[in-house]
Amino acid sequence: MATGKLIHFVAQTVDGYIEGPEGEFDWPVMESELSDHGQELNKFADAFLYGRKVWDMMSGFWPRAEELSDDPHDLRFAPFWREIPKYVVSRTLEKADWNTRIIKDDVAGQITRLKESGTNLVLFGGSTLAAHLTEHGLIDEYQISVHPVVLGGGRPTFLDPARFDLDLVEAKTYDGKVVLLRYTRA
Repeated sequence: MATGKLIHFVAQTVDGYIEGPEGEFDWPVMESELSDHGQELNKFADAFLYGRKVWDMMSGFWPRAEELSDDPHDLRFAPFWREIPKYVVSRTLEKADWNTRIIKDDVAGQITRLKESGTNLVLFGGSTLAAHLTEHGLIDEYQISVHPVVLGGGRPTFLDPARFDLDLVEAKTYDGKVVLLRYTRA
């Protein structure tokens, strides 16, 4: 059986933040070309992976996206999101709906077993869980979408990492606004 892969897909600002100083996440630009890239990620993924904070944001929107938005990306992604298996890493979350399992402990071990079983995972956003998985060498590819905004502060994409080198696999511009950088570990 082939080993699964883990892709970390994250939106960041030009100055390297994934959210603003007050937790703002109203700045990503999701237009048609980047949305199409998201559809390709969906085809790759057997399951989505979230930390608690991103899970709270996602689960607060996607179950009711059609009621809250008429954006074509939202309407296309919402049914897929509800159906795909999801894992959320949290020591405190007691219950999660929408085909979701909670990982409370031995995070690196459980993710390793999922990958060994051939499961392809996409980790969305979050820097705390990404830092933990990076430390354990579990992220196979980093997809960083750089959005045309400067926040001047907030939560950085990489939290206090030990130095590690990356190899650029691809750099592509979407919708004339967002640059997607794909990296693997060197």
